[in-house]
Amino acid sequence: MKVVIIMGSKRDLEHCQKIGGILKKFGLGYIFRIASAHKTPEKALAIIREYEEDAIFITVAGRSNALSGFVDANTKRPVIAAPPYNEIDIFSSLRMPSGVAPLVVTDPEGAAL
Repeated sequence: MKVVIIMGSKRDLEHCQKIGGILKKFGLGYIFRIASAHKTPEKALAIIREYEEDAIFITVAGRSNALSGFVDANTKRPVIAAPPYNEIDIFSSLRMPSGVAPLVVTDPEGAAL
């Protein structure tokens, strides 16, 4: 099983690297991908389709975190939303449409576990 870490933009890379470091300690393979639910939804869908068979998705997006809900709504695989913590922006990860419920973990280590 592969862990696919999808970040909303390059600005999320540092947070993703923290998650990747923990995954590496556990011997888990992972891959980084960049796609925005707002700006490049077709790219995000292509990533989901590419890894749909055998993946867990970790989504990392700051500000308005549409990415986590978007990925969760388009896959049957587990989705862990791991947004960089900001007390104002966190609500965009917690309030999702009906039928969309990614697990939200604000600590990079917790997301990897």
